[in-house]
Amino acid sequence: MNRYLVLVLRKPVFDAALIEPHRCFLADLRAQDRIELSGAFADGSGGAYLLRASTLDEATAIAHGDPLHAAAASTIVVREWNAA
Repeated sequence: MNRYLVLVLRKPVFDAALIEPHRCFLADLRAQDRIELSGAFADGSGGAYLLRASTLDEATAIAHGDPLHAAAASTIVVREWNAA
């Protein structure tokens, strides 16, 4: 599997009620051994996680399942990660 960096950037319309569903989404991915790292940005603007997937399309589809994306509360950016 390849690694993909998923940036989750809050929009001005961000709804804090979506934080818990987002955390559950990440917990489900962790249980599937899909996430290596995850965390929030110190400035409160969003967060990121390192996702395992076979292709960029698969990683994007998984990331777009995030409740923050479905509710249009955050912008999701997925980039292939070539870690050394």
